[in-house]
Amino acid sequence: MRTSSLEMFSRYLELQAAIKEKAPQPQQPSITISRESGAGASTVAQMVVEQLNAIKTPTGNAVPWTLFDKNLAKEVIVEHKLPLELEKFMVEDARLPVQSVVEELLGLHPTSWSLVQQTTKTILRLASLGRVVIVGRGAEVATQLLPYVLHVRLVAPLSKRINQAAQFYSLSPNGAAQKVSEEDEARRSYLRRYFNADSDNPFIYHFVLNTAKTGFADAAEIIVQSALRHHQAFLQSRQSLRAA
Repeated sequence: MRTSSLEMFSRYLELQAAIKEKAPQPQQPSITISRESGAGASTVAQMVVEQLNAIKTPTGNAVPWTLFDKNLAKEVIVEHKLPLELEKFMVEDARLPVQSVVEELLGLHPTSWSLVQQTTKTILRLASLGRVVIVGRGAEVATQLLPYVLHVRLVAPLSKRINQAAQFYSLSPNGAAQKVSEEDEARRSYLRRYFNADSDNPFIYHFVLNTAKTGFADAAEIIVQSALRHHQAFLQSRQSLRAA
């Protein structure tokens, strides 16, 4: 039986609470993945989570790594006790349809700014709890001040991304090209409006991966190994500060 995203989220929080009650834990790592449309972020992120969960921990009781991608909106709704019907308004796009703008003005649902603020609070909480991979939603900017978070961006040539989108969504080449273009613009607009940031700015990330060169499996392995090294360096720097 397939576990729903809400059940997965609840289980994640339950395990976090249970482990913290037993003994204080060192700060756990998290990963954010920014992406160009069609660069394979959903596939790569799932591979990253699977590979990280396959690594045995010394105590064997660590919280499993959890992926928050398209399911993130549901977690925001649960955490902030929002009406379930708001999910349709929580898109990664600053170009709100006219109907949504009118409904905001009439007070029928929170403003887009309010929803983004609540989403950001959830992102920060998840990243601070650790052992999460968060895709999109400006997570790479929202968590910039958290030194234990690794930031990655996935890119690929446009032709490759169109082909990937056509296969992934079962679209015609023209339909895939339109989808890639619209999603890229929506995500750029989202980051620009709500975070005053440029998703193409390489200085936001620890590194940028071209999945057309690496393939999805190698991209996931690179991210996993980088996350492990990054977390080890973080722990060592904290030990050095305490010893100073």
